[in-house]
Amino acid sequence: MMIERPETFNFFGLQSLFGPELKPGDAAPDFTLLNAKLKPVTMAAFAGKPLVISVVPSLDTGVCNKQTLRFNEAAATLGDKVSFITVSADLPFAQARWCSNAGADTIQTLSDHQAMSFAQSYGTYLQAFRLESRAVFVVDSAGVIQYVEYVPAAGTEPDYDAALAALHKLVA
Repeated sequence: MMIERPETFNFFGLQSLFGPELKPGDAAPDFTLLNAKLKPVTMAAFAGKPLVISVVPSLDTGVCNKQTLRFNEAAATLGDKVSFITVSADLPFAQARWCSNAGADTIQTLSDHQAMSFAQSYGTYLQAFRLESRAVFVVDSAGVIQYVEYVPAAGTEPDYDAALAALHKLVA
C-alpha cells in the first residue's frame, strides 16, 4: 500500500501526495525512467558522483521551465563533476522538444510517465492528476540524499541557492 500524505501540495487546490517523505540521510531510492530514446534509466546510471534531481509537474509551464533552465545553467558551470536530471511525467518526445526549443543542452530530462516509479519512490506522486509535484533532491556520490525540498505549491519555485549550496559541499 502506498503512503498517502494528505493535502501536501497545492495544485488547483490542496492535493495529496503519494509515496514516502524522504529526508537527508535516507538512501536514494531506485527508479526506472525513460530517456528521449525511450531507453530505461535507473539510479545506477548516476552512481559515483553527486546528482541533482529537479522534479517538475510539466516542462510546458512557466515555473517548471524556469526551474529547469536554472538547473541547466548550474549544470553547465560544473561540467561532468555532477549529474543533473529533471524528472516529469511528460512524454519523452515532449521533453526532447522542450529541450530543443529552450536550448537546455546540459541537464538530462527523464520521463516518469510509464510507471510513475520515481514519483512513488520519492513521494512526489500527484495521483489525482498523474503528475509529479515540484521537488529537489541532492544525492551524494554514495547514493545518500543530502538535501530535500518538497515545494508546497505548483506555482512556487524551489530554493535554488539552498539546493546548490548543498551540492557545492559535495564537490568542494
